[in-house]
Amino acid sequence: MAASPDPDRSERSRNLYVFGATSFFNDTASEMAYWILPAFLLTIGAGPARLGMIEGVAESVASFAKLSSGLLTDRIRRRKPLVVAGYAVANVLKPVLAVTTVWWQVLLVRFGDRLAKGVRGAPRDVMLAESVPQQKIGSAFGLLQAMDSAGAIAGPLIALGLLVRFGFRGVFWLAAIPGALAIFAALFGIRETGGRRASTLAAQADDRRMDRLGGQSIAAAPPPAGPGPAEARDVPLPASFYYLLFAVGLFSLGNSSDMFLVLRAHDAGIPSRHAPLLGLVFNLTYTALSWPAGRLADRFSKRAIAAGGYLVFAAVYFVFALAPSRGALWAAMACYGLFYALTNPVLRALVAQSASSQTRGRAFGIFFFVTSVAVLFSSILTGELWKHYGPRLPFYLSAGLAAIAAAMLLAGVFSNRTLPTVGGVNAHG
Repeated sequence: MAASPDPDRSERSRNLYVFGATSFFNDTASEMAYWILPAFLLTIGAGPARLGMIEGVAESVASFAKLSSGLLTDRIRRRKPLVVAGYAVANVLKPVLAVTTVWWQVLLVRFGDRLAKGVRGAPRDVMLAESVPQQKIGSAFGLLQAMDSAGAIAGPLIALGLLVRFGFRGVFWLAAIPGALAIFAALFGIRETGGRRASTLAAQADDRRMDRLGGQSIAAAPPPAGPGPAEARDVPLPASFYYLLFAVGLFSLGNSSDMFLVLRAHDAGIPSRHAPLLGLVFNLTYTALSWPAGRLADRFSKRAIAAGGYLVFAAVYFVFALAPSRGALWAAMACYGLFYALTNPVLRALVAQSASSQTRGRAFGIFFFVTSVAVLFSSILTGELWKHYGPRLPFYLSAGLAAIAAAMLLAGVFSNRTLPTVGGVNAHG
């Protein structure tokens, strides 16, 4: 007798598309503001050092929010309120940039925006992992990232069209429109997954017992329960997760805010008014390749694909360090989207598969925390190195760290067979 279908599967599977729509609107709002922020900071007297401080402090609060949110995700049944609150706070704050007049006010807005993103990240990714079959998890994260970056294409295009007529502050105000759509989609579209997990597992266990007894229904004892939310903290994460964490953390020490790429382009002669076009070029590649990269990761080694992404990053930063011509910078920015497509959805799929269902929130929280702290340090360091030694040194440093991290991930691929598995899935990917 075949196992009875999960009555909640179709309802949960819609989360993939709802999350995609929410990410699209949210990133449209974010990217309308993000790519013009460095030029706006220059108009209020803030340079690279201030930008590094703003992005660094914003990432620091995000890192602690991600860790706390990840730990909390494993201990609560209802995760939707965290996700909705994260989207709501971020999109209420974005238009506040329109009334800022000094750099520390921008810092406060970025602080709140990144705090909200940190709160929603882990529960959203765990809910997505629970909403799709495990053999399609790479494709799911790839599709989510494609929708996310599609919004990141719309955002710069809209900003570019509005900038001449409304100026920086007008664009910040108008970002409230797609932001409101993101809140609406999250509030009314997302379906909870955590509260159904126990009943679904029990039903599947009953089906398996009936199969063994020739389809006869019997009164059986409840199936052995896995660790609940209170005991999830005692379930260890595999060694392969910590190896991945070390490699990604090392890379992140050189992965400063993308705003430094915009500043470097401006420094090399690309006008500030073209900053949204830089974002557009980057996000076109990112959007086009995210879903194919995620699907590729379901068939081949995720670590090898991510290592390829790190090598692309190293090449891009090397070109930005040299800045041989404006055309080279435009081409490098397009390739930068390939880096994100090969790493962002793939690494998140790796994290999801490296932990059991009871510890996914913790795994995502630790992963986001470590990478955010490293990005915080990297942004501050890049700003200071740029201030004292010029832009080339920090870009060379970032390229070198990316190459080392790629080598570590490739080394992990070759030791794949000796590492533990989780739930029948090799934790290395």
